[in-house]
Amino acid sequence: MIKCHLSTLMGMKKMKMVDVATQTGLHRNTVAALYNERAERVEAVAIEKLCELFECKVGDLFEYIPQEGPDA
Repeated sequence: MIKCHLSTLMGMKKMKMVDVATQTGLHRNTVAALYNERAERVEAVAIEKLCELFECKVGDLFEYIPQEGPDA
């Protein structure tokens, strides 16, 4: 599973979804999908814009968490 840390990064900077959308040029639905961890795919340009905004690396924004159990 891929965990998105956008909500954590936004909380650290006290930003709202509309702030992120405005400052990155991303659609609010894209920001909301990442924030709520509903996004099934993310464009590379979106990742780039978010990393630029939060001055972070891709690994700070996304984390791979191996699944355990019979469904893994």
